[in-house]
This record gives sequence, structure tokens and C-alpha cells, in this order.
Amino acid sequence: MADRLPPLQTLRAFEATGRRLSMTLAAEELHLTHGAVSRQVRALEDYLGVPLFRRMTRRIEFTREGSAFFAAVTRLLSELAREAESIRRSNDTARLVLSSGVSFASKWLTPRLHRLMARYPDYDVQLEVTDADIDFSKSQADVAMRYGDGRYPYADAERIMNETVSPVCSPDYRQRMGGLGSAGDLASCRLIHENGMKADWPRWFEMMGIAALPARGPGYSHGSMSIEAAIRGEGVALGRSVLVAEDIAAGRLVALFPENTIDVEHGYDLVYPSGNRSHPKVCAIRDWIADEVRQFKAVDGARRQA
Repeated sequence: MADRLPPLQTLRAFEATGRRLSMTLAAEELHLTHGAVSRQVRALEDYLGVPLFRRMTRRIEFTREGSAFFAAVTRLLSELAREAESIRRSNDTARLVLSSGVSFASKWLTPRLHRLMARYPDYDVQLEVTDADIDFSKSQADVAMRYGDGRYPYADAERIMNETVSPVCSPDYRQRMGGLGSAGDLASCRLIHENGMKADWPRWFEMMGIAALPARGPGYSHGSMSIEAAIRGEGVALGRSVLVAEDIAAGRLVALFPENTIDVEHGYDLVYPSGNRSHPKVCAIRDWIADEVRQFKAVDGARRQA
């Protein structure tokens, strides 16, 4: 079979060129010269006996054969990368890499990691913090925690927690604004926004039967940033229940109307490579996070009833 396959380096050059539709950008990515990439693509075309690209003055585009071959090469290289990473990960028994989104890591996960390390002392736990879509063929992670809709390409997921949002602010800010005893009092407040959230201020005011107030105030890309802005006394934020729980318990924030919440469209998922549900590392994280969530819900529920 090997003598019927084109040289691997030509496939890498072709895939990078096709993905970027630029030999110059492909050369930069592969740390090769433009000439080297061009020669490898030409060699592949000679091997196949058809042109794969139309070369114009300032751009290139796929031929019909090139487009079809690119789809096949991309699929097969991705599968090869996933299998290689799966084998590499299965043989690395000491290291446990957990990937998490930025806000969840900073406000909830990191303060609890010491209990994971104590529970599994044979693992060297490493935390990878990123909001990028998880791709286990490229990431070093064994397991990921993601804030999403439960659907992840080439991965399986289990919902860990859902959450709601409701207004929060610092105790000093509430005092400065006269106590904020009713939802209508928020008309005089600076409202802090988490950009991209569908569970936003207009929806909350609609639920409360209040005409939408002007959306004045700063916006932040991460929930943790909007929460920190509220802690600093910059205004009132719609705090996500999971992320604000510790700050409310510590007195850094107060929940203004805790009984008036709206559901958030996404939740927190435990994500792992497809077929790895019973992998020891996945089982370890699943068991530990389940205990942490149970404890968190019990403590948070008791605090809300107090």
C-alpha cells in the first residue's frame, strides 16, 4: 500500500495551502520557504496527474479535483491526528491535564483543585485555561470543562451544572444608591453587561414587567470580568449563579433580587474524547467533579434559605 500513497510531506503542504488558500501563509505555518511548498504541491499534482489549484495573479483557488481531494485529505489527517493523540494520551499515565474556560476556572474551579490533587496523588494535575473550542487532536487535555450547549465535535459531553442570572453588586454600591429595594431603582444605576449573553438585562427587565431601561454601562467578554467590575463598585451586573456564589458568601457581592432569576442558555459540561467515557482519567475527574458539585449545591442552597 505504501508505494501507492503520495509522500506525506506533499499532503501536509497541500492541506495547509488549501486551508489558507495561500502558499505564502502555508509556508509560514510549516516553517518552509514559499518555493518548497510550491514544489511539494507540484509534486503531488504530478503524482495524481491533475492540477489541484488554479493559479491566478494574486490568488489561488481549488480545481474540482482539488476540492474533492482536499476534503479527503483533511478528513484522513484529522483522524490520524486524533488516533495518534489518543495513543499518546493513553500511555501518559502520570499526567492529568484538565482544560477549562477562563471564567469557570478563575471563579469556581481553581479554588477546588487542591482536593483533586489530594484525592489522586499519583496524578500530576495540570490546568489548561482557554475559551477556545476543545479539539482533543490538538490539545494536550485529557478532559475539559466547557460552558456550552452540550454539543462538541468528535467529543462526548455530560452536563455538570446549569445556572441562572440575577442582579448583584457590591455592598458599598448598594448603599451609595440608596439600598436598591425595588427593580425600578435600577433605572439610576450603571448596568454591567457580559457581552454575547442572551440572558441579558432586557430579558430580565421584561420578566420583571419593566420597560427596558437604557443599556448604559460597560460590557465585558467574560463573566468573571463583569463580576470583578461589580465587586469594584462599578455598577450592577447580572451575575451567573455558579460564578457569583463564592463572592456572595464572602460578602464581596450582594444579591439584590435573588428570587428573580432567568435561565442561562448554556451550562457547564464535562467533555472528553469520543469513546473515552470509561478511561481512568475521565472517571477520576467525573467522580471528583460530581462530589464538588453536590457540595457546592448543598452549601449554596443552605445560604439562599438562610
